[in-house]
Amino acid sequence: MTPAADHEPLHRTRARAQLLAGGRRGDTAADVVRRVFAIQAQDATAAALGIRARGRDLDTQAIRTAYEGDASIVRNWFMRGTLHTIPAEDVRWVSRLLAPRVIGATRHRYRELGLTDDLIERADDLIEEVLGVQGPCTRQELAERLAALGVDPTGQAPFHLIRHAALIGRVCHGPVRDGEQTYVLLEDWVPEPGEPMPAGDAAVAELARRYLAAYAPATLDDFVCWSGVAVTVARRAWQDLAGSGAIVVDGDSTVLAGQETLDESVTPDVRLLPAYDNYLTGYRTRRESVDAAHEARVWPGGGVIRPTVLVDGHVVGTWSRGSGGRVITVDPFGPLPEQVQADVDREAAAITGFLRPAD
Repeated sequence: MTPAADHEPLHRTRARAQLLAGGRRGDTAADVVRRVFAIQAQDATAAALGIRARGRDLDTQAIRTAYEGDASIVRNWFMRGTLHTIPAEDVRWVSRLLAPRVIGATRHRYRELGLTDDLIERADDLIEEVLGVQGPCTRQELAERLAALGVDPTGQAPFHLIRHAALIGRVCHGPVRDGEQTYVLLEDWVPEPGEPMPAGDAAVAELARRYLAAYAPATLDDFVCWSGVAVTVARRAWQDLAGSGAIVVDGDSTVLAGQETLDESVTPDVRLLPAYDNYLTGYRTRRESVDAAHEARVWPGGGVIRPTVLVDGHVVGTWSRGSGGRVITVDPFGPLPEQVQADVDREAAAITGFLRPAD
């Protein structure tokens, strides 16, 4: 590690890596996603807000263009089998790396729904055929076609079959049509890369490298919790990277070799993060970014992670949309300095303007 890491607060170093502190921002939606590799995206609006928080003057149209115009970013099921937005060029190798473990962990749910291996295989083929002929289809449209295989279109089975087709790299999220998400064939939406893709141990090492570029300083356990990769496989990749000099391990913390940890930067840097933001889900614990006394206000239970107010990588409050969704209400954990409060007000106004076209 560089000496700077010894005196810069860990939460600030991590926030800078996530384009959330020090005045760091991406110039385009694709630039943001490439630099942080993955944006938590189980909620589409939250994903857009996560990109906005890390970008420079991005509006909803710029983000939609990245998704649907040039398809430079793709929303699909990746790390831990949850929805993320990642660079389009990485979709195939990441899916091939992570899908087997996710599918294995979902086998019990397939059995509960009566989805046999034969039925899943036939559903994969049918979904591919329908999308190849009809183009983008909504979940309901695909569910109606899956009924021909005896699948109940009103239950959870269609979701799991569509997700399976996505996990194995046949399908991905496509354009939004009349407010509804559609699905498309990956081969139609994202061209095959011209260069060989990493596979096996090389793919795990590449995923670890991408993770550290956006989350370091971090630990092996942090990477395992974020990625869903088996700990034994992750440890082997970690050791290989350390042996090659690509990463520097100092106790529990690891950074990429030569990775910057401090610069002449803006402080305080205030950002309003959306619900479920990956800055709060990218590590095994959140103690470096949220004081223990306030954790319950960020994680109230039931899997909920509230939108937060971030100052130099430290969470100082939560926020919500009220009054029909056009007013941002901030709930700080304590009194905020005058400059921070002014920046919070500016961020709140920016989010209101950002979301207004979608209202």
